[in-house]
Amino acid sequence: MSTDGLSVEAGVRTLLLLMPRMVGRIKRVKVPEQLQSLNLAPRHLSLLAYLLFDGPLGVNELAARLEVAPATVSLMVGDLSRRGVVERREDDADRRRTIVAIAEESRESVDRWLARGARAWRKALEPLTPAERLLFVETLRAYEREVLAEEGEEREG
Repeated sequence: MSTDGLSVEAGVRTLLLLMPRMVGRIKRVKVPEQLQSLNLAPRHLSLLAYLLFDGPLGVNELAARLEVAPATVSLMVGDLSRRGVVERREDDADRRRTIVAIAEESRESVDRWLARGARAWRKALEPLTPAERLLFVETLRAYEREVLAEEGEEREG
């Protein structure tokens, strides 16, 4: 690839060819045996990733990060809690607040599940400057927003 960059059209073409391959590889990542029977959705993966990387969090904090309602997180946490994947406890400082953490018996499986992707992203992002990393992440977010906007237009039209 040229060091001068690439045109918007060349970038679009490259990404349209690259993204399906990446998604296909991600879908083939084997879910650890302990978690296979749980039928985890992508939103569960995101919730578990936050808990793995950031440690125990409150339901409202998880909801804000996942950009969903606290009630949605409560349902997800309840489901994962019944299955022994996460644990809920009251916050000692504020009994109205529920803290969620990955259950100790599930930590190794969750870590193994997410580790390959984390290593790959780390290797891809480490050579970039902080500004380049921010640009990359913001570009992916902008793409997601545009796809969602077009999906909304299709439903309306």
